[in-house]
Amino acid sequence: MDPATLIGIALAFIIVVVVNVMEGGNPMAMILIPPMLLVFGGTLVICLAGGTMGDAKLAMQGMVKAFTSPAPSAAQLVPELVTLADKARREGLLALEDYVADLDDPFLVKALTMAIDGTDPEELRDILEAEVHAKKAETKQAAKFWTAAGGYAPTIGIVGTVMGLIHVLEQLAQPEKLGHLIAGAFVATLWGVLSANALFLPLGARITRLGELEVAQMELVIEGVGALQAGSNPRLVAQRLRSLLPASQREEEAA
Repeated sequence: MDPATLIGIALAFIIVVVVNVMEGGNPMAMILIPPMLLVFGGTLVICLAGGTMGDAKLAMQGMVKAFTSPAPSAAQLVPELVTLADKARREGLLALEDYVADLDDPFLVKALTMAIDGTDPEELRDILEAEVHAKKAETKQAAKFWTAAGGYAPTIGIVGTVMGLIHVLEQLAQPEKLGHLIAGAFVATLWGVLSANALFLPLGARITRLGELEVAQMELVIEGVGALQAGSNPRLVAQRLRSLLPASQREEEAA
C-alpha cells in the first residue's frame, strides 16, 4: 500500500481543524449534518446523473484503489523479463510454461501464455495494445467522476449557504439567533470548497497517476515479450527495457 493519498488527505483536514482552533473556533461547529449531507450526498448523486451506473462503479473501485493499492513500478519487472528472455533464448518459449504459474502480474501471464501458444508477434502486440487502450479509457472515466465532483461540490456548498441565509431572513424578528444561524449557513460553503480541494480533486489526480503507472508497466511487458518472442539477447533486452524507464525508476531497478 502506498499511503500518500491517505496521508495527504488526512493531514489536509487536520490542518484545517488546527487552524480553526488556533483562531479560537470550535471544530464541532463545522460538524453539521444537514450541510454535510447536502454537499457530499448532493455532489455524488449529481455526478451519478452525469454518467452511467457503470461509471459510478468504476469510480468507487478507483477510490478504493487510490487508498489501498501500492503504486505500480515497471522497474520491478525488468529483472523478471530479462530472466525469462534468457530462459527462452537458451531453451525455447515452451520452456517458460513452468514459470507462468509463479508470476504475479496478470498482464504478463496473459502475454506470455499467448506467446507460448504461438500467437503471431504482430497479432499479439495488437491484442495487448488494445488492452492498454482499454485500461487508459477505464482510468480516465474513473478519474473524471471525482474531478467532476471537485467541480460540483463548491457550487452545491453555495446552494446550501443560500438556503441557510433564507432561513436567517425568516428569523429577523429574533436578533439573538442571527449570529448562530449565519455561521451555520456558511458551513455548507466551507464543506463544498474543502471537500473539492482536499478530497475529490486529489482522488481524481491519484487515480490518473496510478493509471499512468499501470500503463507504463503494461507497455514494458509488451516490449519485453516482443523481444522475448524474437529471441533477442538478454543483455539487449535489459538495455531496451531500462531505456523505457524514467530516471528515478532506472536507479530503483539498478539498486
